[in-house]
Amino acid sequence: MKQLQLDLQFFAGEKTEKATPKKRQDERKKGKVAKSQDVNTAILLLFSFIILFVFGGFMKNGMTTLYQQSFTEYIHWDLTPNTVHQIFVEGSIETAKILAPIMLIALIAGLASNLTQIGFLFTTEPLKFDLKKIDPIQGAKRIFSIRALVELLKSFFKIGFIGAITFAIIWIYKDEMMMTAFKDVNSSLAFFGNVTMIMGIAATIALLFLSVFDYAYQRYDFEKNMRMSKQDVKDEYKNIEGDPLIKSKIKERQRQMAMRRMMSEVPNADVVITNPTHFAIAIKYDEDKAGAPYVVAKGVDHLAFRIREIAKAHDVVTVENRPLARSLYDKVEIGDIIPEEFYQAVAEVLAYVYRLDKKVR
Repeated sequence: MKQLQLDLQFFAGEKTEKATPKKRQDERKKGKVAKSQDVNTAILLLFSFIILFVFGGFMKNGMTTLYQQSFTEYIHWDLTPNTVHQIFVEGSIETAKILAPIMLIALIAGLASNLTQIGFLFTTEPLKFDLKKIDPIQGAKRIFSIRALVELLKSFFKIGFIGAITFAIIWIYKDEMMMTAFKDVNSSLAFFGNVTMIMGIAATIALLFLSVFDYAYQRYDFEKNMRMSKQDVKDEYKNIEGDPLIKSKIKERQRQMAMRRMMSEVPNADVVITNPTHFAIAIKYDEDKAGAPYVVAKGVDHLAFRIREIAKAHDVVTVENRPLARSLYDKVEIGDIIPEEFYQAVAEVLAYVYRLDKKVR
């Protein structure tokens, strides 16, 4: 028996359940999401090479102009604070113009890759100081964990795969590379620039291909780490819905308040229709509030007895009608107008009550 209890406790603590929406939301607020850094790198490289291909001529002309100006104009200036400041400002402006396209596209690519994977997310939780991050024991566990080993193997595979592609491209153009010794500088630079672009785009496409698998693995690993035990799910449900004991007490208090409100309406009723012992229905007719009689209180057994007692104490007429009392109790809720099928029966009861009231007067 004891072993069975231990087994049940073990299975209750085993993380076999998918993460609940609340846990996903809480972890997202902490910055914990399924994301592949390879996707970011691949998209960034792809956009960067596209910009180099489109704006390469503009960037080359900008750098050439900056070098020419440096060695033809700035070199003859006397070094004074004013000239140094002017050289620095002009050089910074020209450098910013040259780098602006690639920096802008890098920013856009970084935002696009993150939005594609995780959507919009802004949180400062990862920036908060945490002593666990500098704990040497925890750090060692992270270094020698299964995840670290998987990341190391992935890195080796990516290096080998992308290295093989770039080597294959170099091998294809090896003969032309050997012939650059017989070409002028401009032709050689143009050739190496083209080969570099081809290698970069090929490596980027290869990295994009690998990033798809890496993203799938990251999602799998994330879902695995997000799993919850059955006890975790129960505890979360309790936190959301509240302790069942507290909820039952709140409901009991609400029932008591509703009961007191109902009992306070009995003295205002025109008549109480009884079973006579099991059911009691208090009915009132007020033309200003409703177009037909309505139920102000109803009860069965002990509650019916209390309604009859209050009615007797406040001189509310009690009429015994077994089928009517039972039918009204089953079909009409407190505050509801009686259905049309009971109009005649209730009208006869009220007429009897009004005649009785006139005689008393």
